[in-house]
Amino acid sequence: MNKENVLNVKNLNKIYKKKRSGLTESIHALKNLNLEVKQGEIFGLLGPNGAGKSTFINILSGSTIKSSGSVNVWGFDLDKNPRQIKASIGIVPQEVNIDPFFSPKQLLELQAGFFGVKKKDRITDTILKLVALEKQANSYSRSLSGGMKRRLLVAKALVHQPPVIILDEPTAGVDVELRNKLWENVKLLNNQGVTIILTTHYLYEAEEMCDRIAIINNGNLVALDSTKNLLNRIKTKIVKFTVNKKIEIENESLPSLKVINNDEYSLNVSYEKSQLNINEIISIINSQNVKILDISTDDGDLEDVFIRLTNS
Repeated sequence: MNKENVLNVKNLNKIYKKKRSGLTESIHALKNLNLEVKQGEIFGLLGPNGAGKSTFINILSGSTIKSSGSVNVWGFDLDKNPRQIKASIGIVPQEVNIDPFFSPKQLLELQAGFFGVKKKDRITDTILKLVALEKQANSYSRSLSGGMKRRLLVAKALVHQPPVIILDEPTAGVDVELRNKLWENVKLLNNQGVTIILTTHYLYEAEEMCDRIAIINNGNLVALDSTKNLLNRIKTKIVKFTVNKKIEIENESLPSLKVINNDEYSLNVSYEKSQLNINEIISIINSQNVKILDISTDDGDLEDVFIRLTNS
């Protein structure tokens, strides 16, 4: 069953005007961006610094005005229904900016009031429990650890129960334990039907978490596909053979074959998957009466795709 699109972006452009040395310069931050996000998925938005990710998020949040194009969230048009779009999205910012003299409970109540959530409809205690802050509900925010403050930002984004949550670099500069806890929260939200849009510099996170990924570079969409299909774009395969004696093999002895390392007990090679099959390498090894003790392969990861597409 095809899932409904919760976000549709068509021909989105953002041009900034900057004055430099008395001249007005145009900076094209987003160039005819087209993408859609489906209900209930975890969608990755990747790109190097300055690619246009923050501009895109700021347009969705209403803090930046687009130059042209259309943005539609849950059937609401950004130009016609900006308030409904704001109510449909919860944004977890990159920077931790929390009033230190309010408790988590007070901050969530204030945020709910800001979104016009009536007192009888507020789920403050439920949200605090969801992000494991119920014990700190009435403590000063300044007394919270860095990890707790990050979870409080997630809680603030949930007060109006939006169907879409945007996480902007949520694990930048945090330790492994906090990162794992945060991803537990994200998966829990997603299992409850919340659509997640994620930006991250940690490509292994996107590879592990995201159903589909968009890669932006210099304002252009350079890739939009399932994580699996993006990984399938990797052409080069690396294989390590553990053997009982040295093998006589040289570069290009088979099409595209490169010998990375060859010593008495191991052989590391790379080759293009479209030009060579691993069985051809095994045949060479067997022909020399060498016993293969172990084989391990590396098909590359999302970082390989990212580097190739962004040339960064």
